[in-house]
Amino acid sequence: MAIYKNYDQAALDSQYNNRARVPEFEQMLHGWERESEALRWQVHFHADIAYGPHPRQILDIFPASQPNAPVQVFIHGGYWRSLDKRLFHFIAGRFTHPHNITYVALNYPLTPQVTMNELVASCRRAMVWLYQSIAAYNGNPDQIYLSGHSAGGHLVAMLMATLWPEIAADLPVNLVKGGCAISGLFNLIPVQLCYVNEDLKLDEVMARRNSPVFLTPTSKSPLVVAVGGAESEEYLAQSQDLVKVWSPQIPITHMTVPQANHFSILDHLVDPAAPLYQAVMTQMGVNPNHF
Repeated sequence: MAIYKNYDQAALDSQYNNRARVPEFEQMLHGWERESEALRWQVHFHADIAYGPHPRQILDIFPASQPNAPVQVFIHGGYWRSLDKRLFHFIAGRFTHPHNITYVALNYPLTPQVTMNELVASCRRAMVWLYQSIAAYNGNPDQIYLSGHSAGGHLVAMLMATLWPEIAADLPVNLVKGGCAISGLFNLIPVQLCYVNEDLKLDEVMARRNSPVFLTPTSKSPLVVAVGGAESEEYLAQSQDLVKVWSPQIPITHMTVPQANHFSILDHLVDPAAPLYQAVMTQMGVNPNHF
C-alpha cells in the first residue's frame, strides 16, 4: 500500500536510507576523521565554545589570520540524531588559511533527546551568538555564510527562513548573507512517514512547521542547492522542490553533481576545481582560484 507518492513503507524507507545505498560509507567517514585529525595538528583553533547551556550547544572556530574576515559556518548532518562537528574539521583546510575565512563547525542537541523545534531553536541561538561574538575571532558579523550537509542542509534553509528581528530587535533581517544546502531535506512529511521518525518523533504539525518548502526565505540572500546525481529519487526531489518554491523569491544556484552519492558529494566542497566549491567561494565574494 502506498503511503507517500507511489512508495509503500519499504520503498520509502529505502529512499531515505543513505547508508544502505552507499555500502562504503563507513570508509568515507573514517577518511573524514583521519583528515580532520591531521588538520587539527597543523592549525590553531578554538574548541568547544559554548553558545548555550546544553552540552551540545558548542562550536569550534578556526579563525582567519586577519580581522574582519568572511565567516563560513558548517552544520553537520546525521539525520538530526548523530555525528559531531569534529568529523568535519577537514573542511576548514580549504577555507581558513588559503582564503582568510573564519570557519565555524557547529554542534547542536540531537533527537530524540530534544524535539525538532528545540533543535532548530538551538541553531538559531548559535547564529545570534556568532553575530554578537565572531569579531573576537577575526570574523565579520556582517559577512556570515552557511553551509550544511543532509540534515545540516535542512538547518541552513531553516535559518534562512528565520525572522531574526523577532528574536532580538538589534539583529539584521539578513543576518545570513548566503547559504549552501548540500543533499538537504526540505520537506519533512516523507521523513515523518519513514523509519527515521523513530528518533525524530515528528507529528504532521511539527513536520510542516520545520519544512522549508512550506516556509519563506526572510531576506534576499542567495542560496546554493546541491545534490548528488547518484542519490535517491527522493533526495533529488527534495532539492528540486525547494528550488521550485524559493527561486521566485531569492537567487538560487541549483546543481546536481554527476555521479556523487550522499557522502562523496562533500568531496566537492573541498575540491578547488569543483563547481560546488567555486560557487560557495564566489557567494562569499572570494576568488576561489587565489591561493
